[in-house]
Amino acid sequence: MEGSKRSAGLQPSLGLDDNDVHVEFSPLRQDDDEGGMVTLDVPVAEVERAAWGSKTQFMLSCVSLSVGLGNVWRFPYLVQQDGGGAFLIPYLIMMVLEGAPLFLMELGIGQKMRMGSLGVWNNISPWWGGIGIASTIVSFCVGLYYNVIIAWCFYYLFNSFLSPLPFSSCPTEAVGNLTVPVAECEMSSETAYFWFRQTIDAGDSISEPEGIRWWMALCLTLSWLLVWFCIMRGIQSSGKVVYFTALFPYMILIIFFGRAVTLKGAGAGLKHMFTPDMSKLLNPNVWMDAACQVFYSLGLAFGSLIAFASYNPMKNDCKRDAIFMCAITVFTATFATIDIFAVLGFKAVANYEKCIHHNTAKLASILDQLPVHTRNINVTIDNYEETWPDLLPHIQDIYENQTHQHFQHCSVEEQLNEAAEGTGLAFIVFTQAIVELPGSNFWSIAFFMMLLALGLGSQFGTMEGVITNLFDMKIFARVRKEVLTGCVCLISLLIGLIFCTGAGEYWLMLFDTFAGSMGLIFIAFFEVMVISYVYGHKRFTDDIEKMIGQRPGLYWQAMWRFISPLTIFCIVVSSIVYRFMNPPEYPAYKKELAMAKMELYPTWAMFVAFALLLGGILPVPIVYFMRRFQCIRLDSDIHQASIKRVETTMSTQGMIRNEELPRNDSGVWTVYKSSKNFLEGIMFETSKETAERQAGQSAGARSCAE
Repeated sequence: MEGSKRSAGLQPSLGLDDNDVHVEFSPLRQDDDEGGMVTLDVPVAEVERAAWGSKTQFMLSCVSLSVGLGNVWRFPYLVQQDGGGAFLIPYLIMMVLEGAPLFLMELGIGQKMRMGSLGVWNNISPWWGGIGIASTIVSFCVGLYYNVIIAWCFYYLFNSFLSPLPFSSCPTEAVGNLTVPVAECEMSSETAYFWFRQTIDAGDSISEPEGIRWWMALCLTLSWLLVWFCIMRGIQSSGKVVYFTALFPYMILIIFFGRAVTLKGAGAGLKHMFTPDMSKLLNPNVWMDAACQVFYSLGLAFGSLIAFASYNPMKNDCKRDAIFMCAITVFTATFATIDIFAVLGFKAVANYEKCIHHNTAKLASILDQLPVHTRNINVTIDNYEETWPDLLPHIQDIYENQTHQHFQHCSVEEQLNEAAEGTGLAFIVFTQAIVELPGSNFWSIAFFMMLLALGLGSQFGTMEGVITNLFDMKIFARVRKEVLTGCVCLISLLIGLIFCTGAGEYWLMLFDTFAGSMGLIFIAFFEVMVISYVYGHKRFTDDIEKMIGQRPGLYWQAMWRFISPLTIFCIVVSSIVYRFMNPPEYPAYKKELAMAKMELYPTWAMFVAFALLLGGILPVPIVYFMRRFQCIRLDSDIHQASIKRVETTMSTQGMIRNEELPRNDSGVWTVYKSSKNFLEGIMFETSKETAERQAGQSAGARSCAE
């Protein structure tokens, strides 16, 4: 310890050139309550890094990432399926248990390390650098299919300028001397036919792609060109675009709200939404749905939040940002669901009235065959619920109980209970409601522009997580960001052509289930465990306190250490059990039936799914064991400088073991310089014996200067 005591009060000049970074060492301070732990803070000049133009740009970028398509077409479906207003209870609970803690964790660690996710996890511990690789792979896979959804929105937007709307009526075909509607459209509906036949031109199964649909390939090309143009200069370019992608959807939602609540039937839709079915809360799947929805809606584990936070100033109040973002996500999801249910209520009532008109027209054709006392019953929309039950038994007697071939069962409640999610909600159900609105072209343009803004905002954030990680690697350090971004977008476009085939929607579902959903859950579990138990929850809490001037309280501590890891672990286990108990299926559209039929994925597709799943999981254990057994270098390929804060016991064994940095055997201060002439690490070693035990780890060390 004498060496450390002599060095503690020194402020040496290390003999570096004038262009090099000069370092001053502050005295060591011993914290008695940590069992002999010694903390050495080394102030190092920060490397210049891009920064947000303003705090507003950062917040809007987070809003664009978190408030995506899932808030508009996934959340309303879950509310409809999982007990109406009762679903808000588990959703809010899961937001508190996992959403806010993980959001603050990603913002805090990115802001502290000032690196992308690849650099952050290497900096925390090279053994866990695979987390950054896994999140990069998953983000890339999600970006591949997410941009296809944007391409679909472009196609519908372009068709929304046609009058009448092409999905408002069935196309016709010549049968002999007659012109009749296409049979497939008659069997389904106008909006379903336009989606399955004229937009994606769906094949019968995932094994029958039937070639690339050129119109969708053009829309996908446009989507990737737009993404490249908006993110090619990083946050300097995307930071400007988010003013549109974040704010425009709210403007459209407000306009839709003003119109939707005045529609006939809106009250029935809102009543259906807010009527809670508390018995659903006893179903564990409802809680699983709530946990997963919170997870995906906040954009956790993509690496994008870490990348965004790395461009923040060190003193930014990331805790306040995390709380605000969780609140705005809950508000947006609820507000969008109100809009959706008001419009769906209007559609349900419109279909209910069409059903009644259909039945009364059929009734008129057989009226003379009914008993005399029933012929004078006047059936209208207003008295249908009272009069139809009296007439139906007599009608059934005439048709010998086969009236289902001629008469329909009319019910507003059944219409509202027809759950639809994702593409079914946006491109089939909601477009059917838009067709019924006066000025349908305007509402169609507004709706698909809103979907575009939501989709592009999330896509920018997802790809920023990929580009930032690549740009932080030494191998790409000298490549211009515009070129690197362009190459990534071009590769993504070429791979994405598989989604433009007849089996494109089936491939998208496969990627979404196995690359996007499962992979992110595993990554989030490793993130919270590494921060809490490798980096150290106390150390992370100290970092937050230094940045915002306020120490996170008991709630945050309990979440990070126990409750959030346990919650995510339960999600992981439940997801695995669910997959084993329920073999994956997909809705394959059958032209002859004019409807989708659930089918099991073929064996080869399950191999692809398994590969996608492993792509988001395997990098973590592979990197861990390769570095554990010294199969690869311990230094990372991240070219950004970092600030090392060395904590060590009096024996320094913990310091040597944790830092994974090369050292010399003389027990002196050692400074490592990169080719960019800044300090990458500072090590103080007092035990020659410890150094000898660790000498095997110095094979990958770069040259150093005392």
